[in-house]
Amino acid sequence: MKINANLSTELLNYYRQISTEVFTVVDLETTGGKGDRDRIIEISVLQATLKDGIRQISTDLINPQIQIPEQIVRFTGISQHMVADVDGSDQILPKYLPMLQSGVLVAHNIGFDYSFLKAEYQRLGTEFIAPQQLCTVKLSRLLLPHLPSRSLPKLVKHYDFNVGQSHRAESDAIACWLLLEKLLTQLLNAKDVEILNLFGQQWLSGEDIAVILQLPLSQVEELLADPTIKSRFSNRRQINLYQRKEIEALANKITPLQVW
Repeated sequence: MKINANLSTELLNYYRQISTEVFTVVDLETTGGKGDRDRIIEISVLQATLKDGIRQISTDLINPQIQIPEQIVRFTGISQHMVADVDGSDQILPKYLPMLQSGVLVAHNIGFDYSFLKAEYQRLGTEFIAPQQLCTVKLSRLLLPHLPSRSLPKLVKHYDFNVGQSHRAESDAIACWLLLEKLLTQLLNAKDVEILNLFGQQWLSGEDIAVILQLPLSQVEELLADPTIKSRFSNRRQINLYQRKEIEALANKITPLQVW
């Protein structure tokens, strides 16, 4: 069976539909990059809607009960002294749970924050699940394909957001919300053809494509071996990347798909 659906159109419709929801934006500062090993040292969570803006925001330092590496102190400005006399995750995180599990959970690179939340709540004997999630990194890659970087500090500079110090949880949570607000407003107000053209310029890895097409990576690699499919080599990631518009043309020749 041939697929006639346009993946980018489905994606555009999805984001427009979700734009009416309550968004729960989270940012974490941590002792490192591994949720199962490192710990949260600061959390900020805000809830907002496109209609009302920010409704509430809460921020806390957390005593990780382990040593904060020096490079993290330099990166965040959060020292061991600053967390020495504050509560640990067992006292801080339970009060955030109702907020975190309502609305659409949003973060800039949500996989990072979600892994830490799951690990920290698991240590407390609580299963953390957020059924609806939105990643502003992925959304910015769709709508800002021309930018060399979609890191949050670079996007703060690009849009000239006045949010204070980067790499502190509250500033970054507010920046993430302002970014989401900006991008969703663009999606709602621009013409379809303009948005779909931007979507089509997004560069995808083989792993991204496997998710989009719901195919094993090995099968995707076979499809991408077709010399008619254009690609570019990413020196930073050391892999070939392929434009979404090329992949969508390919998707009409195969059966499984999902919005991504």
